Amino acid sequence: MGITLSYKSQGAAGSPIVILHGLLGSSSNWRSIARQLAEHHRVFTLDLPNHGESPHVDHMSYPAMAQDVRDFLDSHAIETATFIGHSMGGKTAMRLALDACERLDRLVVVDIAPTPSHHDHSLWLRAMAGLDMARITRRSDAEHMLETAVPDAAMRQFLLQNLTSTPQGFAWRINLPGIEASLPALLDFPVEANVRPFTGPTLFLRGGQSDYILERDEKVIRSLFPRAEIVTIEGAGHWLHAEQRARFLEALGSV
Repeated sequence: MGITLSYKSQGAAGSPIVILHGLLGSSSNWRSIARQLAEHHRVFTLDLPNHGESPHVDHMSYPAMAQDVRDFLDSHAIETATFIGHSMGGKTAMRLALDACERLDRLVVVDIAPTPSHHDHSLWLRAMAGLDMARITRRSDAEHMLETAVPDAAMRQFLLQNLTSTPQGFAWRINLPGIEASLPALLDFPVEANVRPFTGPTLFLRGGQSDYILERDEKVIRSLFPRAEIVTIEGAGHWLHAEQRARFLEALGSV
């Protein structure tokens, strides 16, 4: 049984664009990019399950999330759209392209490959889950508690976007247990032997300082997405759309 995904929309006219965020992110991460794209498109930024304001589930998988996105398209009478997906969202968009190619006008995959990932985020998840929420009276308390496990300040700020204030105190709005239980499935990307390649226009954008798309992945990319163009954005890591926004938009072109 699918779920109803939370979303935000911008723009009143133009062909639709659907943006899917990465692991531990949300639609809010793409607010400024969506605003710029909305000058010429109707832009939908979705919260995937267990993230943002979308419902919590016990287990996540790419086939299930791709179906959730298809249900979103159906419920909003969107026949086809351009999809932009980052990391986990990129894998979800790729799964949708392989399962329902007729729903995509164009596919843009941001810094992720259709292969198993070697990046294990369980340390971040355990650090977030291990915070003593009763001791947090302000956001800076949580940041201080995360310093040892997450020494990078920018990454701490990214994770803390998931912290919300409630009448009972601070809490995580994401479903940490559900995400951790699903982590093996989210790091993987199994593909059936008889899967049909997506032959629509496809763009892979990768950060020059990132190792999420390796040279050895290119053969798999081109076998599943034969029209793929792979573009490297120099001076950027995994979050290239935030680190090099102007270059990202330029590489994106006129979607």
